[in-house]
Amino acid sequence: MRENLSRMSSQNMPLTDCMKPNDQSAEKNGIKRKNWRNRIRFLWTNSPKSILHPIKNRSYRPSVDDVNQWAQSLDKLLGHKYGKAAFHIFLKSEYCEENIEFWMACEHFKTLTSQKALASKANTIYEEFIKSEAPKEINLDFNTKNAIEESLNAPTPASFQAAQKKIYILMENNSYPRFIHSDLYKELCAVASGKSKIIKY
Repeated sequence: MRENLSRMSSQNMPLTDCMKPNDQSAEKNGIKRKNWRNRIRFLWTNSPKSILHPIKNRSYRPSVDDVNQWAQSLDKLLGHKYGKAAFHIFLKSEYCEENIEFWMACEHFKTLTSQKALASKANTIYEEFIKSEAPKEINLDFNTKNAIEESLNAPTPASFQAAQKKIYILMENNSYPRFIHSDLYKELCAVASGKSKIIKY
């Protein structure tokens, strides 16, 4: 899955990105920036409301090397719990957190072993992300959706594999490059190096 970010292949992936046209206004950008800054404070502090867990000391925070590695590939970003949380914050600011949440749900789904658990989780994922007008509906083509629907009676750990790959490619080619070039990622680099202007230790 580690692809060169300069290669923007659209093969087998949704054509539309998660950005909404009006999200580029100055006013909404200001709201989004304030929103992610508040969430990053929770990520890097001892707040019991942290989106991860209370951090008892600074040694548990990502190092400069960790944050730099997040820019190497989406795999490295999602493979680090803080990187994944930061990317989730970024996608929330772009109003498309359903992509990372679906991807994470699929990762959990693949760990299930009992048929009962697979069937229950498969239906939950379908209801939340796949079916038309689902509360967190993701952008998938008809054939992929149809294949998932047909597998619901007897789901396997691979039932969502094609859909997960399409959403991964969508994030890799669109949201991930924007994340790496975003003010949020620059702030994360500053926090890791102790030079942050908005997060004080």
